[in-house]
Amino acid sequence: MGKIKVTKTKSAINRTKNQKLTLKALGLKKIGQTVEHDATPNILGMVRKVKHLVSVEETK
Repeated sequence: MGKIKVTKTKSAINRTKNQKLTLKALGLKKIGQTVEHDATPNILGMVRKVKHLVSVEETK
């Protein structure tokens, strides 16, 4: 199982409640903040829901 780095690139202002809660569940608060997660189906699904607000990078 690989790892991914998720970086918040855009604001959550004027976004739906579900998108805001998804960002919170990923551990992203501020723009530019980066978190590292295992690439599990649950995490990849959350990233897919907010793909327009984050950037994703694969790591080893």
